[in-house]
Amino acid sequence: MFKYYLQLAWKSLIGTPVVTSLMLLAIALGIASSIGTLSIYHMMSMDPIPEKSQQLFALQLKSYDENQTNWGGYDDGFPAQITYQDAVNLRRGNIAKRQTAMLRITFAVQLEDSDFTPKLERSRAADREFFSMFNAEFEYGGTWDKSADEQGQKMAVIGERLNRELFGGGDNVGKQVSLNQKSFTIVGILKVWEPTPMFYDVNGSAFNDTEQIFVPFSLLPIYEYPSSGNNSSWKNEDIFTYQDKLQSETHWIQYWVELVDKPQKENYQDYLSAYIENQKQAGRFTRKDAAADLKNVTQWLSYNEVVSKDNSVLVGLSFLLLIVCLVNTIGLLLAKFLRRAPEIGVRRALGASQGQVFIQHLVEVGLLGLMGGTLGIILTQLALWLLRTNYSSYKLIANMDMVMLLTAPSIAILATVLAGIYPAWKICRTQPSIYLKCQ
Repeated sequence: MFKYYLQLAWKSLIGTPVVTSLMLLAIALGIASSIGTLSIYHMMSMDPIPEKSQQLFALQLKSYDENQTNWGGYDDGFPAQITYQDAVNLRRGNIAKRQTAMLRITFAVQLEDSDFTPKLERSRAADREFFSMFNAEFEYGGTWDKSADEQGQKMAVIGERLNRELFGGGDNVGKQVSLNQKSFTIVGILKVWEPTPMFYDVNGSAFNDTEQIFVPFSLLPIYEYPSSGNNSSWKNEDIFTYQDKLQSETHWIQYWVELVDKPQKENYQDYLSAYIENQKQAGRFTRKDAAADLKNVTQWLSYNEVVSKDNSVLVGLSFLLLIVCLVNTIGLLLAKFLRRAPEIGVRRALGASQGQVFIQHLVEVGLLGLMGGTLGIILTQLALWLLRTNYSSYKLIANMDMVMLLTAPSIAILATVLAGIYPAWKICRTQPSIYLKCQ
């Protein structure tokens, strides 16, 4: 019977091409707008590292003076970054399973090959445990030795994209690359690694491409790399040299720790409390409420409003557009079904029940929704492609994953069926006698 209803639905749809086209276009536009914005919202709000998001913690220290009120820019008064001297001190602890201090820098990349055009590349100075902490897998080689974290050696890990640009791909571990006119040895090449959002550094945009060059954090005082990220200070200090900055109260370093269970987290919090007391004795952290805070990945993304309220509003508006499109579809369906009232009256007179007529028209509506949803997916993919092409910040988030590909036709069918309930109910209540008399 269902197959028969499908045949009737198909004949009905192709029998009224203009009306069918209008309904398909209305459904497709509604689906494209709603699914497009929902896909972007879905990609922005995804857990970027679900297997470890509850074990990785961003560290914050409320270290500024008492006369500063919520200097950090957040309601809880915790700055997003810490000072270099705090980072160096905390790196000496061994309570966390893994830890890394880091910051964003920029390198001028060169090769001995004269055909290679030098380029600027977003990079990161970090500790060797950065890669294992954040599940960055290696295609070739691995991270640098522990001694490089302590002594500052010219070793680098590069990304898969840069490896192709520099050498055409392949295993190039051991080769040299010039970074800011200093020769570095490549010790590892990462596989494609693009956590979305880039949770470990949300300063600026959390949806940038991941860095393609990583070097030891310990090189900072040696080569005096300037930060390419945020730099802020609550204290008016004379900073004339790089060493002045290292010893200042400037906040410019991100710090993450991996704590595998509750006892380890409690031990680390005790360690931070002891560190704060130690710094108070040294004349720093003079606030009465000086404290440390640890936020896991999901808390950190929410705390920094990586997905803003504007995105939620935009999703809501797009679904309102879908409702408007469905209202128009209801009107067209009602007009189409009532136009076939004489035919339905004859069917009813020949023995078709109200339920059969109702189901027949719902099947037609469902088929219409499936076709409209398919067309909507095509329009959505086109719109997302245009966003990726014209706006680099949308490169990683203007995509439809399998969840959204399955959601689009499901929403289209469900929404269209709901919209078609009233027209189908109206036509199934047709009185056969009225149209038989007319005949």
